[in-house]
Amino acid sequence: MTSRFHQRVVLVIGAGSGIGRATALAFAREGATVVAAGRDKDRLAGTVEQIRLVGGTADHFVTDLTREEQVEELVANVVRRHGALHVAHNNAGTFGPAAPVADMDPDEWRRTLETNLTGTFLALKYEVSHMREHGGGAIVNTSSNIGAHLRLPHLAAYAASKAGLSTLTRVAARDHIADGVRINAVSPGPVDAPMSRQPGESDEERTARLGPSIPLGRIAFLNEVVSAVLWLASDDAGFTVGSDLVIDGGASA
Repeated sequence: MTSRFHQRVVLVIGAGSGIGRATALAFAREGATVVAAGRDKDRLAGTVEQIRLVGGTADHFVTDLTREEQVEELVANVVRRHGALHVAHNNAGTFGPAAPVADMDPDEWRRTLETNLTGTFLALKYEVSHMREHGGGAIVNTSSNIGAHLRLPHLAAYAASKAGLSTLTRVAARDHIADGVRINAVSPGPVDAPMSRQPGESDEERTARLGPSIPLGRIAFLNEVVSAVLWLASDDAGFTVGSDLVIDGGASA
């Protein structure tokens, strides 16, 4: 346990697995009180249990990021229970089914944008609204190297949503830095997490499929993304505003 986030309340949305769970654990190890949020109650409870096993403090709230009233209630509940909100990591996202644009289901298009872009907008809206009235804070959004940095066939909805999120991050950062709220993003490539694995695919099969497209020759380890999120959220990054940090082994270089 370290103290970089001692006495800070950190909200991690999309904390049930993968990057979100790993950052929630990392914030807790560095002294934060962590609130895990997302749609899956059992996965969130698992995250909280892991945090408590390492001596951290955490709880969770089930939240659908596409429902404005639930996002507003989430931020209010965090503040009501813990007295503050200092840091937020907006990590919830969905990949959606792959299809050429002409064959894409419009409902799938809408669902992907509602979660990845509109949902993060709603989170930002209510997080910033609290932070600017209570001394400021730091927010890190999880975008993707697919979108503003890299385009791939059959991923129009995901790419459009993440390109929009990268731009939203920069605009929000300019809107609210004068309010004392620093907003940045990370844009990972494939990461050692469930989202990068196809159904029934082994780790070795995933590496064989994805490795050749990455100049570094492998996918990212979770800690390589987590350390970037924590740095952006920390005082060490105090002069970093509106950054979109690409972590993809050179795939979009």
